[in-house]
Amino acid sequence: MGMRFRGNSWHWLKCLILICSMSVLCAAAAESDLVAALRTKYASITERLHQNQFKRPLVLDSTETPNRLKGDIYAVVNYSFGTVSAGLDSPDHWCDVMLLHINTKYCHAQAGPSGTTLKVNIGKKTPQDLADTTRLEFNYRVAVVTPEYIEFVLNAKDGPMGTSDYRIVLEAVALPDATKTLLHLTYSYALNLSGRLALQVYLLTGGSGKVGFSVVGASADGRPVYVGGGRGLMERNTMRYYLAIDSYLNAGAGTPETQFEKRLQSWFTAAERYPRQLHEIDRAEYLDMKRAEYLRQQTVH
Repeated sequence: MGMRFRGNSWHWLKCLILICSMSVLCAAAAESDLVAALRTKYASITERLHQNQFKRPLVLDSTETPNRLKGDIYAVVNYSFGTVSAGLDSPDHWCDVMLLHINTKYCHAQAGPSGTTLKVNIGKKTPQDLADTTRLEFNYRVAVVTPEYIEFVLNAKDGPMGTSDYRIVLEAVALPDATKTLLHLTYSYALNLSGRLALQVYLLTGGSGKVGFSVVGASADGRPVYVGGGRGLMERNTMRYYLAIDSYLNAGAGTPETQFEKRLQSWFTAAERYPRQLHEIDRAEYLDMKRAEYLRQQTVH
């Protein structure tokens, strides 16, 4: 027997259908806006992508407020959008990315009732026992996925020495040249009063004389003067994370071990293109340290 609807029931059914249709349309419109916004940004920075100190299509900006440090990188990479999306659409892959950073000592992805967490230990730029490092717990999620746009978000509520609200956001959009993709990486965290004081102590000791990439002036002999302080620190670390993402995507096919070796070599070579900002240890030291951390990551959970 066919289904009958009373007048009032039919009215509510039509309303439900309309609401569902509107939700789908709104979601599609929001996704379209994200694609359009990133492509508009790409058009606005085209000149900077082709003329910069990085010798690659990359733009780096940073901001510092009393309570927050933030770095942004826009870069065109020679990988298709499908390669980027598939390569990074896994928390385990993000752990492989994170471990390339010189200060990352360990990363493990753990699924739970409320989602996936990346347990990340950070420390010095030299070998360390995990007990001597600091753990950050990043909530990992793929925020948006479309055929032309994807966004990954990593959030950590608490950090060391008065820092909090860590955010690593990567969005990617397909470009007209199907072999290239535009990446936008944001790295930021908040500081309270004790965090600001700890930053000042670092800048007067271990961070003394270190600089970022933004040119803020010129010396008497015409050489560029680079930004220092908190912005310099943020620019160095944002670049390290970007180079880790690029090196991960560049590994190509192979066994996990051969891919890891290629990523290590790629990351160190890329970092050494900017020795004024990123040189910390020799290649052999970096490779030995990361190989040991990689082995530890396979056994410690």
